[in-house]
Amino acid sequence: MKPTTTSQTRAERLAGQISNAILTGEFAPGARLDEQQLAGRFGVSRTPVREALRQLATSGLIDLRPRRGAVVASVTPEDLRTMFAAMAEMEAACARLAALRMTPSERQALQQLHESMAALVRTGDPDAYADANQSFHLSIYDGSHNAVLGDFTASLRRRLAPFRRAQFHTTGRLPQSWEEHDAVVRAILDGNAPEAHAAMLRHVDLVEGAFDTFSSAARPVAIVR
Repeated sequence: MKPTTTSQTRAERLAGQISNAILTGEFAPGARLDEQQLAGRFGVSRTPVREALRQLATSGLIDLRPRRGAVVASVTPEDLRTMFAAMAEMEAACARLAALRMTPSERQALQQLHESMAALVRTGDPDAYADANQSFHLSIYDGSHNAVLGDFTASLRRRLAPFRRAQFHTTGRLPQSWEEHDAVVRAILDGNAPEAHAAMLRHVDLVEGAFDTFSSAARPVAIVR
């Protein structure tokens, strides 16, 4: 039986909370993440904890090991640079194709989602913005109308999800992110494929920079420098 939307959302939010604890150094590399202790800490049952840990394992932030369970992994700056570089190229390709191939209804939905995110910027809710941000990017992958590229890009996005989500806790990042999105959206709506490609490349590069700022301020021990 597939989990319900509510349970999926609960697990996704929990994955974000656990990843923030890892990225800010509360859980050190090599530390075992006990399901029962995590359930008690976050006031949930063990079921969403298991699902959250499975999600984090796909990002490489934790390892799931036989008989040891979940263990915090070590991620090097070079690992992140390599993944962000690939992410930028793949997302830019999706944006370029979306500018050429999105249907009128898809363009309208993208514009409406983008406009709705402005309210989240005003309220300053990084977690709600991060949830909407995922929908924003996935809509562009879908709008590329290239299933292979979309699947590969979404898969890599899952690996980078904890790092991309963390950068929204950097001061001033939400309005900056929205402005970067605005350049992407305007290019897609105008059908300007080269500019959509360039705007998305700039955006992902700035996402990486924002995470670097976050990680330097938080001094996480999960990132091995």
